[in-house]
Amino acid sequence: MKKSVVLYKKLSAPLMARLHEHADVTLIEALDETGLGKLRDALPTAHGLLGASLRLDAKLLDLAPQLEAVASVSVGVDNYDIDYLTTRGILLSNTPDVLTETTADTGFALILATARRVVELADMVRAGQWNKNIGPAHFGSDVHGKTLGIIGMGRIGEALAQRGHFGFGMPVIYHSHSPKPLVEKRFGAQYRSLNELLQQADFVCLTLPLTAETEKLIGAEEFALMGPETIFINISRGKVVDEAALVAALQQRTIRAAGLDVFEREPLAHDSPLLRLNNVVATPHMGSATHETREAMAKCAVDNLLQALAGERPKNLVNAAAWKQ
Repeated sequence: MKKSVVLYKKLSAPLMARLHEHADVTLIEALDETGLGKLRDALPTAHGLLGASLRLDAKLLDLAPQLEAVASVSVGVDNYDIDYLTTRGILLSNTPDVLTETTADTGFALILATARRVVELADMVRAGQWNKNIGPAHFGSDVHGKTLGIIGMGRIGEALAQRGHFGFGMPVIYHSHSPKPLVEKRFGAQYRSLNELLQQADFVCLTLPLTAETEKLIGAEEFALMGPETIFINISRGKVVDEAALVAALQQRTIRAAGLDVFEREPLAHDSPLLRLNNVVATPHMGSATHETREAMAKCAVDNLLQALAGERPKNLVNAAAWKQ
C-alpha cells in the first residue's frame, strides 16, 4: 500500500508524476484559509509532508500521528520545531548545495547594485530626469579591491568569497563559529572577531542561518561600529537583523547603503520605511529564484522524502538524532 504524502508546494509535472508513482498525494495549492483547512484535514493520515514557507509547529503536527518525514524545499529550517520532530522520530530534511551558487549570485548582485546605485539611477532615467551628465552627487563607489566582510562562512559564504576574491580582487575577511583553514588558504581570507569585521569591512555581508544565537545579531551597537561608507548586505534571514536599528542607521547615514533580500516580516509591508530610502535596494527574497535552481531544490526534496518513506536515511537529514530512533 502506498503511503500518504501531503504536498503544500506546486511541483513540475515530472516531479508530480514521480510522487504519484510512489505515494498517494494530496496537493494543497495555496496556503490561504481554505488551503490550511484542507491541510489540517489531511494530516491525520499523512506519512510525509513536502513544502516550504509554512510554520510547522507542535500544535499543527500533533494532528499527524502517523507522520514519518518532513521534506523542506529550503536550506533554512527555522520554520520547524526540530526538538519536537526529533522527539517523535520524524525525519526532517532540507535542500542544501543546489542553491548555493544562485544565492551567492544574488548576494553579489546586491553588492554591485548598492555600490553603483543601479536601482536609484535607473529609476532616475525611467522618470525622465536624466537631463545632463551625472556628477558627484550621483557617483557610486568601486567594488573591485574593496574589503569583503562575510559573517557566516558556510557554503554560500564560501561562494560569495570566491566571487569577491577571484572576480573582483577583494580582500576577504570573515567571522564564523571557528576559523576555516581551507577557506583561508583558497581565498586568502582572514578570520576576524565580529567587532573587528564590522570596523574593517567595506561590504558587510550576512550569510548565516537564523538560530536563537543569531536572532538580532546585528543591531544598533553593531551598525555604530561600521563606517559611513560601509554597505550592508543581507541574504540570510531578516530576523538576524534588528530592522528598526537598520532603518535608523540608513536614515542617519551611519552606513552608506543596504542591499536586502530578506526582512523581519515577509512580504515587506508597503509602508515600511525601508521603501522610502534611496540608499536601499530591496528584493523579494529571490535568492534562489531561478527556474533551474528551484527545480533542483524541489527534486532534492522529493528525493529526500521518498528515501525517508522507504526506510532509508535521507541524503540531507537535518535531525540525525531522529534517525537513531
